[in-house]
Amino acid sequence: MPSLISLKPAAPWKELQSTDEDWAAADLHLLETMLVSLHLIRAFEEKVLELAGEGLVHGPVHSAIGQEGGAVGSTLLMRPSDQINGSHRGHHQFLAKALGHVERQGLSVAQPYSAGVRDLGRKALAEILGLAQGFCRGRGGSMHLRWQEAGNLGTNAIVGGGAPLAAGAAFAHKRAGTGDVAFTYFGDGAVNIGSVLETMNLASAWKLPLCFFIENNRYAVSTHVEEATAETRLSARGLGFAIPSWKVDGMDPLAVMLATQQALEVMRGGGGPTIIEADVYRFFHQNGPLPGSAFGYRSKVEESEWRQRDPLERVAAEMQRRQLISSDAVEALRQRSVALMHEVAAELIEAPEGRKRIRPALWPQEDFRDFGIRGDLTELQDTRTAELESFTGAVRQVRFVDVVADVMHRRMEQDPRIVIMGEDVHRLRGGTNGATRGLAAAFGNRVLGTPISEAAFTGLAGGLAMDGRFIPVVEFMYPDFMWVAADQVFNQIGKARHMFGGDAKVPLVLRTKVAMGTGYGSQHSMDPAGIFATSPGWRIVAPSTPFDYVGLLNSALACEDPVLVIEHVDLYNMQGPVPVDDLDYFIPLGKAKVVREGSALTVLTYLNMVRQVSEVVEMLGLDAEIIDLRSLDRAGLDWQTIEASIEKTGNVLVVEQGALGTSYGSLLAAEVQTRCFDNLDQPVQRVHGGEASPSISKVLEAAACARPADIEAGLRRVMAEQGLPLA
Repeated sequence: MPSLISLKPAAPWKELQSTDEDWAAADLHLLETMLVSLHLIRAFEEKVLELAGEGLVHGPVHSAIGQEGGAVGSTLLMRPSDQINGSHRGHHQFLAKALGHVERQGLSVAQPYSAGVRDLGRKALAEILGLAQGFCRGRGGSMHLRWQEAGNLGTNAIVGGGAPLAAGAAFAHKRAGTGDVAFTYFGDGAVNIGSVLETMNLASAWKLPLCFFIENNRYAVSTHVEEATAETRLSARGLGFAIPSWKVDGMDPLAVMLATQQALEVMRGGGGPTIIEADVYRFFHQNGPLPGSAFGYRSKVEESEWRQRDPLERVAAEMQRRQLISSDAVEALRQRSVALMHEVAAELIEAPEGRKRIRPALWPQEDFRDFGIRGDLTELQDTRTAELESFTGAVRQVRFVDVVADVMHRRMEQDPRIVIMGEDVHRLRGGTNGATRGLAAAFGNRVLGTPISEAAFTGLAGGLAMDGRFIPVVEFMYPDFMWVAADQVFNQIGKARHMFGGDAKVPLVLRTKVAMGTGYGSQHSMDPAGIFATSPGWRIVAPSTPFDYVGLLNSALACEDPVLVIEHVDLYNMQGPVPVDDLDYFIPLGKAKVVREGSALTVLTYLNMVRQVSEVVEMLGLDAEIIDLRSLDRAGLDWQTIEASIEKTGNVLVVEQGALGTSYGSLLAAEVQTRCFDNLDQPVQRVHGGEASPSISKVLEAAACARPADIEAGLRRVMAEQGLPLA
């Protein structure tokens, strides 16, 4: 028989219940604040459901009526400088945290509501209605509420999508040394999402002051928690990551507050993350003003039993038991809260001829549609720019990959906000290619080797960028790995500025390398330019020389938008001139470069294809103009340079190395065809790889990528279409 030894978890897991003694010892002013907050949030949510029932809310309304106890109990002891984010069902958390911001001395049962409380209700309701007066100017609506000044980092419509972002805020708090913490709220469904579990692991490994607050309301839309997981005590997840965890009755706001108090002691004391699971119940369906029983997935008996545990009634009853409040005072509080929300809604709604509608003057203007997808780059307007051809200082020959490390060293030396993170960036003498050579030794804990958890560390970097105290640089060993983190890359980081009203700066640099030709196969070889160029919010640069890399990376690090910096393994060992003592110049984002002048045709290309095209053109003796695009995003295409060339040549060849399926050239060719149609003598021609991704076979990999022979064929085709075939 084997010997079996019981193992003890590395962190405690406890269930916390409040006692009569706890209620008796609770501070009167704290209980008043708790009760008033609960009633304000309930009245707000009821008004939202009323307006939704009248067809005045465009989109879903995920009510948290019944769940207010978890939000209020967990925010009561927070500092104004603590931060939270939440999920699609996040009105109650947003309001609870915001109330602590506008009424820092707490709330009173007897006192009239302040102008700050009224304004909070009005702006939150305006946002849910999609109006210009909302916190996100109507862009976010019910599911994307952000008020950074109040510590609300933004609610999130992607289940589990907010957890990595909150880890970024927690990272910033830890580095600041203030003792502030972050809370990320999500439901029972998100507990099984990979990004949440990755973030739990990363937060524990890095000892981040982050509370994972699980609102276990037992249902997704209609799927019961017991159908989704074998361990329905969801705080058990903490045992696998050595995270101290508490399970608590979320219908008891005092119990939630006491659990939060213990969690705060751990986090503020440097003990790392915590988990609080609050058992709560949404009184209504996933979306809208009907109960779940109306859809047949839960019974009226179950709903009735949970309604008897209403957190508003629980707090009022405990206060009445202590003779701290009368039933008349509770009813007066209820009516005052309902009246406030009625008054606030009346400022946004009118009823000409008896039919309610949004006041027309409050809608955002249509010209606001695209505002804030990216910033305006004014942060770069006073920088010193340079080009190799006009540079007058001394230069030396340097390998491309060495310049990557050198310029990053220079920027980190001058700007303590820059931190680098990625897999193995702190080891192997500079990661797998040497691009971070010497940085870990020079800058210590600003160069962070991460677990293999792309969603977690990418989202953490996104949250860190939005926090504003750091400039994160994320290295993806291969661009294909980004698809593991696609939610954070595209739904979160890329959309953040626009989604939250156009003002949320996201200064983040994402570096990666194209590795076609290295034999790493289909899942390590892609060119990500085409995917990123069709995704809003990202800027894209693709340097083809060491000199350009310095200037473009400097601009990327100074930019307040997320920037993808694409490198190529073919260029890493290439040598080129770089200033001897000057790594501080910039190359403007959105500025292409004519690397060879000509009049017969225009070749548009980037990365390693610039050199290959140049060599083939010289071999053929062709009078071609070659443009290195350098900036590839829609906002960064240098149409002044491109159009001037096409006006001169009348013929265009777009050259890229990668696969047809994720092609950047298809987007570019379509744009050129549309914008320059009158100056074109023939349709835009293209050179690209095959439809399939590169595979392991050396022969098949070579065939999958555009090669010099393909470039030559493309050039010959363009000339033949002009009636000038090459010999």
